[in-house]
Amino acid sequence: MTLSRDRARELIKKFAAQRILVIGDLMLDRYIYGAVRRISPEAPVPVVNVTHEKCMPGGASNVAWNVQSLGGRGEVAGVVGRDSDARALKSLLQQGGVGVNALWTHDDVRTTVKTRIIADRQQVVRVDWEDALELEGESLDGFCGLLREQIAEVDGVIIEDYGKGVIRQAVVDAALSAARERGIPVGYDPKDDHALDVRGVTVATPNRKEAFAAVGMLEPLRERPPLDDPELVEVSKRLLEKWGVELLVITLGPHGMFLLEEGSKPVHVPTRAREVFDVSGAGDTVIAVSTLALASGATHREAVELANYAAGVVVAKLGTAPCSADELLGSVE
Repeated sequence: MTLSRDRARELIKKFAAQRILVIGDLMLDRYIYGAVRRISPEAPVPVVNVTHEKCMPGGASNVAWNVQSLGGRGEVAGVVGRDSDARALKSLLQQGGVGVNALWTHDDVRTTVKTRIIADRQQVVRVDWEDALELEGESLDGFCGLLREQIAEVDGVIIEDYGKGVIRQAVVDAALSAARERGIPVGYDPKDDHALDVRGVTVATPNRKEAFAAVGMLEPLRERPPLDDPELVEVSKRLLEKWGVELLVITLGPHGMFLLEEGSKPVHVPTRAREVFDVSGAGDTVIAVSTLALASGATHREAVELANYAAGVVVAKLGTAPCSADELLGSVE
């Protein structure tokens, strides 16, 4: 480890001064909890007796929630419908301190909602409500103008692509040009089947599957130690050239991270997790910490190490849960 405890403490303390705008597909995650005591007489399916339910920010809004949990100031930019779910999502974000000045309301779409029914800690089914988003014309121009206004006031930008329609080339171009004028870092968390020109991004954090898909290579079923995996090394080199990023970080779940910078040899950073229960949400944490750290003055390697510690915290939790600044510092120490 190259990151000392004192340096980690110094960087994490600086998180509080950083405003990070997260651009992407916003969702409302609804969880319905209950217990199964019998099978339905109407069909061979379990009957869930509901005990309670809760809602959480999902999609790109979960990344902003992570920024906020880490002590930074998160802002969201995305598209929602004119409906009760949008109002619920906005209320949740505001209660958590996340800025919502870059929410764009679209009359012709409904807000994306993912409802998970969980019985005895087991997910029974997930129900999704979503519309294909056609952001174009005046709506696209208006949203891009709103992005430029907001980026003029922040210290870092995250482009968070869930493939639902918000992240398209015009949006990426607007974000990158505005960030370039400010000289602030831009993080990119990609979707595996979405081709975009992202040259100018500071750090990109695809997972292994997304990395292989982005260069059109078939992911091998058998995984080798990362530095002895010729396919993984080849993918990282192709991606670094294709995307033109300063720092490429391929997340490997319980195996840690694989990183590559221009002119340097690949580096494997093993996971810091003591136990791995659930890797869901770890990618959101990695991009949030990486961008916050870079905005706070961290080197590339320091940003990756902090992100790796944070990922180790969240994979030890059940479900999608953020990492707090105290938990991150505690993990380092």
